Amino acid sequence: MRESQKLIMREDGKERMQEYHFLERIRNIGIIAHIDAGKTTTTERILYYTGKIHKVGEVHEGTTVMDWMVQEKERGITITSAATTCLWNDYRINIIDTPGHVDFTVEVERTLRVLDGVVIIFCAVGGVEPQSETVWRQANRYRIPRVIFINKLDRMGAGFFRVINQIKKRFSLLPLLVQLPLGEEDNFQGIIDVVKMRAFKWKGDQPDAKIVEEKIPSHLYQRALHFHHDLVEKAAESSDELLEKFLEKGNLKPEEIMSGIRILTLAQKGVPVFCGRDLKNKGIRLLLKGIIDYLPSPLDVPPVEGMNPLSNKREKRLPSLNEPLSALAFKVVTDPYVGRLTYVRIYSGRIERGCFVHDPLRDSRERITRILEMHANYRKEKNELCTGDIGAVIGPVKIETGDSLCSKDHPLLLESIRFTQPVISIAIEPRSKAEQDKLSLVLSKLMEEDPTFKVKQDTETGQTIISGMGQLHLDIILDRLKREFGVKVNVGEPQVAYKETLRREARARGQYIRQSGGRGQYGDVYLQVEPGKKGEEFFVDKSRGGVIPKQFIPAIKKAIEQSMLSGVMGSYPVVNVRTILLDGSYHQVDSSEYAFKAAASIAFRKASQEADPYLLEPVMKLEIRVPHIFLGEVIKDITSRRGQIVKTESEQDIHYLVAHVPLAELFGYVTRLRSLTRGKAIHNIEFFDYQEIPPELTKKVLG
Repeated sequence: MRESQKLIMREDGKERMQEYHFLERIRNIGIIAHIDAGKTTTTERILYYTGKIHKVGEVHEGTTVMDWMVQEKERGITITSAATTCLWNDYRINIIDTPGHVDFTVEVERTLRVLDGVVIIFCAVGGVEPQSETVWRQANRYRIPRVIFINKLDRMGAGFFRVINQIKKRFSLLPLLVQLPLGEEDNFQGIIDVVKMRAFKWKGDQPDAKIVEEKIPSHLYQRALHFHHDLVEKAAESSDELLEKFLEKGNLKPEEIMSGIRILTLAQKGVPVFCGRDLKNKGIRLLLKGIIDYLPSPLDVPPVEGMNPLSNKREKRLPSLNEPLSALAFKVVTDPYVGRLTYVRIYSGRIERGCFVHDPLRDSRERITRILEMHANYRKEKNELCTGDIGAVIGPVKIETGDSLCSKDHPLLLESIRFTQPVISIAIEPRSKAEQDKLSLVLSKLMEEDPTFKVKQDTETGQTIISGMGQLHLDIILDRLKREFGVKVNVGEPQVAYKETLRREARARGQYIRQSGGRGQYGDVYLQVEPGKKGEEFFVDKSRGGVIPKQFIPAIKKAIEQSMLSGVMGSYPVVNVRTILLDGSYHQVDSSEYAFKAAASIAFRKASQEADPYLLEPVMKLEIRVPHIFLGEVIKDITSRRGQIVKTESEQDIHYLVAHVPLAELFGYVTRLRSLTRGKAIHNIEFFDYQEIPPELTKKVLG
């Protein structure tokens, strides 16, 4: 039993016990997977069986509830994460359905930050696909317990145990086979419950088809018994109590096996494996039971931790209404009907309609005017959000994605959400002058919604440069500009988001001295620039003896930060550089913040020019599953694109390879790959790192 549970159980009182039972019956889960593995279809079935919807929608028909955007319905993919709440056997399940395409991985990232557990779906044909590994790593980053659902077992080429072997090979967590398929491909008939040693069959493919429980067929019994014994042994090892019972009796009851599996799952030492076919409505109700049985409630996860900005000490908040408010804003969207919506997860305390919340990062006070329970893009009014809830609030205007919400008297700054920087850009401009102001407003709203979407102005050309995670990401943005906001723009060719850094250290002095009839301007700064490490503080003050008054130091730091937005080679952002303030001087009358800002900018640019600057280019991680007969052509093509093969694996006649390829060489690659493999390759492209661009290409990039 975790610390939070002990504390709640320790206190007497009917009200306290009611709160414990309420929190125990909450599941905050996400559905994550590679694109086209069945996330949205599975979510749609869960909503049907829990009574949230009364007709099952289909992705290929564009009728699903969770894929509500026009672009999602047209393309048959999930673009934005959608939240909903449903009830199952007196349990409250908050579900977030996430995209599978890597261009929208920000949606998975911020979703996992606030969830307690996830369902990871694998296709029984495709197995561990490229994006499967990405979402698995994201779940590892936030230490989230998970269950696995192996889907599409009725399709030609399905292989349950082949996928299990891939999972064992690629991932560290141990798969716990609580279910086995009863046949595969055309012969897929049902599911074997390994815990209870019973078989379940469906009388038809309709959503309400009757499930028949019967004995396990004799030809599969020994295999099921083998996995049953394996589960018993693993469950027994989960706790001293279960181990003692196992040694005494030589076996465990089904409920004891489930208890042991739950302990292993919550401790992230194992992952229960379920199976079925979502499109044919097989296995979803059993998966729902597994979500309740094995995934954590808010009481089963460690208390949330954060920094108290008043005491500068770390503090914990237990999941209880009696604790001060602590919540995280994980998503901001602009709704055409209700305005700015902020999605929040409540870790402790409560938010009531009309109350005020404090944002410790911005030291701002915001009023909550309305509270909503979301069902994709449908809204239901609520009076409050309590501990363990996920919902949306209306009212805050300054709160952004990753901000903490708390009470003014008990501030707590939670760890924010880290987002990958965009790697591809295009230039856009409004088709008419009248649309210029409207475009700026719309782009500002889109940046609020999506932290991986960036906008800047090119001072030389006057164009607006928008940046994102990939071509599809920017295509969706442009489509939304036109259809959702009614803004038509001219679009330039895609551009790579290069960056600049320095090879060695250098020093330079910057002076800004102006004298006119009245008060003058005087600023004198002596800086050193040097290569730095990723994530390291970019500015250090080592000046001594008050050569520069303390009130001007923040202005110098701000000027350097602004100068790093535009480097000395091609006006690209400067990264991995440390600047040290060594010396300077001031004038008692003429010195000002403006003068020191100007002097610092001059010194930084001078020193950067002397420090051997060079360009960095984004390098992508390219993962491909390709039939053996096309492997040679695919590798040859990757090599011609300055790519490096870093990993290869083979399984029967399918090869899996990983390569690092500069983004500049990947424009048009998807079409080329389809042509080389006759459409039979599966690929995934995601950002890997920034690396030095070859010297012979630098001049070409700089024009």
